[in-house]
Amino acid sequence: MAKKTDFLIIGSGIAGFSLALKVAKLGKVTIVTKKRAVDANTTLAQGGIACVLAEDDSFELHIADTLKVGDGLAQEDVVSLVVCQAPDRIKELLDLGVPFTRDTKDPSKLHLTLEGGHSRRRIVHVEDHTGREVEQVLLSYARKHPNIEILENHLAVDLITLCKVYRGCPREVLGHERCLGAYVLNAQTNEIETFLAKVTVLATGGAGKVYLYTSNADVASGDGIALAYRAGCRVANLEFVQFHPTCLYHPKAKNFLISEALRGEGAILLDPFGKPFMHKYDPEKKELAPRDIVARAIDFELKKTGKECVYLDISHKPKDFIIKRFPYIYETCLKLGIDITREPIPVVPAAHYFCGGIVTDRFGLTDIKGLYALGECTCTGFHGANRLASNSLLEGLAFAHQAAVHLKKEWPLYQKFEPPAVPDWDPGGAVDMEEKVLISHNWDAIRRLMWNYVGIVRTEQRLRLAQKRLNSILEEIEAHYWDYILTSDFIELRNLAHVAKLVIECAIRRKESRGTHFMVEYPQKNDALFRKDTILWRARES
Repeated sequence: MAKKTDFLIIGSGIAGFSLALKVAKLGKVTIVTKKRAVDANTTLAQGGIACVLAEDDSFELHIADTLKVGDGLAQEDVVSLVVCQAPDRIKELLDLGVPFTRDTKDPSKLHLTLEGGHSRRRIVHVEDHTGREVEQVLLSYARKHPNIEILENHLAVDLITLCKVYRGCPREVLGHERCLGAYVLNAQTNEIETFLAKVTVLATGGAGKVYLYTSNADVASGDGIALAYRAGCRVANLEFVQFHPTCLYHPKAKNFLISEALRGEGAILLDPFGKPFMHKYDPEKKELAPRDIVARAIDFELKKTGKECVYLDISHKPKDFIIKRFPYIYETCLKLGIDITREPIPVVPAAHYFCGGIVTDRFGLTDIKGLYALGECTCTGFHGANRLASNSLLEGLAFAHQAAVHLKKEWPLYQKFEPPAVPDWDPGGAVDMEEKVLISHNWDAIRRLMWNYVGIVRTEQRLRLAQKRLNSILEEIEAHYWDYILTSDFIELRNLAHVAKLVIECAIRRKESRGTHFMVEYPQKNDALFRKDTILWRARES
């Protein structure tokens, strides 16, 4: 029997929780999240939230910095929309109780730090674990709200649309496609449940697990992007994958990011022989160059030397300052035998952030009525070809607010909608998969393929080979999709494969180098042909 709600939010990060708290007064909100509610990329965000607060700063400067890093594809009207509401969004978090770090000289003000690509200190933070604190505060309010239900260990399988219900798009549906909810796997009962909603929201985060090395949480398998694309939404700019330059390189460290804020406070990158090298790649900004430049510089140094890592050194700073400013990083490294107050930190680049995703308007609306998308799974026009540091949490907050404004206005119309009868999930003659190794093998194969062939530096030949191999893996997955009873691993594998395919397709189409996308054969930008979004749309292709 279908479970009905007013708002179905898929995902439990900053965007999903922010929207839930803003629309809960309108009706019942159901949040489904595939692991624990705190298992989101938001929790891992260390740096902070970009916000103009200093006297020597301005919205115009923040907008200019964002547009510059976006490398010709960020949309100025969207950038202005987000940047100008940052102070209001920070005030909302302060009112909820987020303990942002205060300025030691003037505790009435928030401490602001500097990160790569920013021309001023404007990063609001909670020491070096901002995301964790924001997530905990939002989660605590959501758990206490009488109109919000949080269902952990629930993984969305596919969206339910009118076309899916009518098994095609007959004339009465064509042009009026609508999202009705989603089929969701309850991992505790292994049953697929039907959720019907007036409004469905995708807030599933990124897809870092598409790559072998990533700073992302294990849940980041691109579910929202895959769900939306299969349902008929446009996706765009998936070739622009940001690789964070400095993830901790240690056999016992998993997905641990060394925040860009260290470089903002004076940390220096050293080659494997202990020599600084960033002056060779960006003589002016050096360590504070945008992430794509720093990541490619490290990649080049590693390939040139044949070594496995470079080093980030902040040991020249006072010990007390390091421990107070970066307590989480200090404690984590110390447990692994690295004293960052006395020695450099071994680091490598890792897949960090998807600048592209589901195409939305300025209110988070997708191509399908009743379906919104927020946060990293989207392509809003805010980031363009590369993301400015600490703009990601800001985007999640801003577009949650935008969606809430739109939903409050349109809610009387949404309330009137009554969905048609929706059949429960029919597994047919599916049986349990006996060879679980097929899932683990393909999962590993995709991630290695993407890292080696579709990574920081790309070539046409490697992309074509990756496309051929990925298509073969995807065909195998789809061929067996209805043969076996679905599990979380199988669903994630399918989503991972679909997103990898889309990344490769976008990368092949962009025959230039721009932002985070670097092609050996086309090392320069080509504004005449490619200063535009790369858009993929299943509806048009079929």
